[in-house]
Order: sequence, then structure tokens, then C-alpha cells
Amino acid sequence: MVQLIRTNSTNEDFIQLVRLLDAELAIKDGEDHAFYHQFNSITNLNYVIVAYKNEQAIGCGAIKPFDKSAMEVKRMFVPESARGLGIATKILKELETWAADLGYKNCVLETGKKQVEAIALYKKCKYQIIPNYGQYQGVENSICFEKQL
Repeated sequence: MVQLIRTNSTNEDFIQLVRLLDAELAIKDGEDHAFYHQFNSITNLNYVIVAYKNEQAIGCGAIKPFDKSAMEVKRMFVPESARGLGIATKILKELETWAADLGYKNCVLETGKKQVEAIALYKKCKYQIIPNYGQYQGVENSICFEKQL
């Protein structure tokens, strides 16, 4: 059984999962990694989900305030060994529930066009493609999504 824990960015399992995520993204993003990495600090993330199975951390995700009505989904990751089990979907749904519980009306996010698994997840979970926002405006390899909660 998968257990989802609400925590924050000081959680050691979250920190370790983000290290694995960053290592994977460095390979996938190649030359673009430094650009994206600057927007992915985990300092002061107050809304973090870590998924556990048999007391082993097997996935994570976070949300942070984007504006008055939206939370931004950040740092979604499931190690390859745990993929295909629906973990990312469970994490994302719990993040959406948490955002709604906090009074937010929607979630936004950005991912890279090379992140085909992530794009498939967000589309499956009813996220709609929107124009690139903020620092991602004009960035050809970025794709932004939004979902009304």
C-alpha cells in the first residue's frame, strides 16, 4: 500500500528524491539544465508530498503559491524503479486536494518538452496546455499547463 505524507522541504526523503530528479533532468535537459535548475529551488517549500511503500520513499511532489488563486506544481518525481504503479497520479491528486483545501482555485505547472512521461501524466490528469508564463515565456523547450480545481 502506498502512503502519502504531507511535509515540507526539510524532509530528508524529499531532499534525496530531488537529488535523483535533478540528476535525471541534467541528462534529459542537457544544455538547458542550468536555465531550468535556477527556478527549482526547494528552499522554503511548505507543501510537499512524499510517497512511501514499505517505508521506502518512492515519489514526491510539491506546490507553492503562484498567485492569489493558483498553486504551482513543482518537483514531481518517481524513480524509474517505482514507475508504472500510479504513484505520480496519486501524488498529483493529493497536491490538488491540498491546494483546494488551502482555498486555491487552480494549479499551474511547467515541464520540458523532452519530459514526455510528465506531459502524458498531466494530460491524463486533465491539465490543459496554456501559454508559457513568467520566466518560461518565449522558452521553446517549455510547456505550461493549468487545471481548474
